[in-house]
Amino acid sequence: MSEEARTGKRFPLELPIRIHGKGGDDSGTTANMSAAGVYILADLDLAIGSNIEFEITLPAKVLGTPGDVEVHCTGRVVRKDGNDAKSNSKRKKKNGVACVIDQYKFIRKSKGTK
Repeated sequence: MSEEARTGKRFPLELPIRIHGKGGDDSGTTANMSAAGVYILADLDLAIGSNIEFEITLPAKVLGTPGDVEVHCTGRVVRKDGNDAKSNSKRKKKNGVACVIDQYKFIRKSKGTK
């Protein structure tokens, strides 16, 4: 993707991500994020143009908040990359998927009861 097509600064953040699909939930890892999009590494084969729904948990330690914050997102796949040929062949290879975030909602996760 060209720099002109990006709408904001990207931050290299590796966070666990839960991806919701018709066949159930899958997991992956973010590679980078911006206010408008995310690049995901996952064992899924998502088509360009397909809708995607996922949650990213932002750790309290990183945010400086009393509890983790979950970001529930819906968006669209705008680019996909094949497996990384340089990765160790003994490890399962992941696909890279660039997604535009159309909507998001922050959900505070409480630590125990009050």
